[in-house]
Amino acid sequence: MSIDVRPATVFDDVATLVGPKKPTSNVCFCLSYRIGNKENVALKGEARAKRVRELCEYDPPPGVIAYLDGEPVGWAALHPRRDTSFARNRLIPHVDELDVWSLWCFRVRPGYRKQGVSHALIEGAVAYARERGAPAIEGYPVDNDGAKVNLTMAYVGTRALFESAGFEMAAETGSVLDGFPRVLMRLDLTDSRDS
Repeated sequence: MSIDVRPATVFDDVATLVGPKKPTSNVCFCLSYRIGNKENVALKGEARAKRVRELCEYDPPPGVIAYLDGEPVGWAALHPRRDTSFARNRLIPHVDELDVWSLWCFRVRPGYRKQGVSHALIEGAVAYARERGAPAIEGYPVDNDGAKVNLTMAYVGTRALFESAGFEMAAETGSVLDGFPRVLMRLDLTDSRDS
């Protein structure tokens, strides 16, 4: 099985992975951390889809997509932290002043789970951030210590997933999701760029 991870520039593929089942809905499309809360709450239905379509045309786009035989099977939200709500988030600290990229949401389509798609997404996100010159990339997963995480809340990933990709815990956070504390995991990309 060969999974190809590419920038999320095709709106229809993004919609397949994170679009709402009901077109008139004002949820998902992975916008809650990507745009301001006021705009996020106000966008409904086609206006929400239109905003995501615009983001797919931006440089950089709103994330990366995993493809298996040309079929979109997984999503990861990825963007420079400065342009996300994490830049202002009081519960998730800033470790330093580096212009880091944030990796905060994973979604794998049913039927493709437990096949390494999440691991491919994190590797692809790291490669893309490195290619774009990011000095570091960080995520904010739950520290569940192996306990089962509600599938709805597992979108942030787990500490173990990030550790398997070489990330290290850089800070505790004040954020809790599904009863589990979230931690700030960081991967320095400067060393790997030189080697």
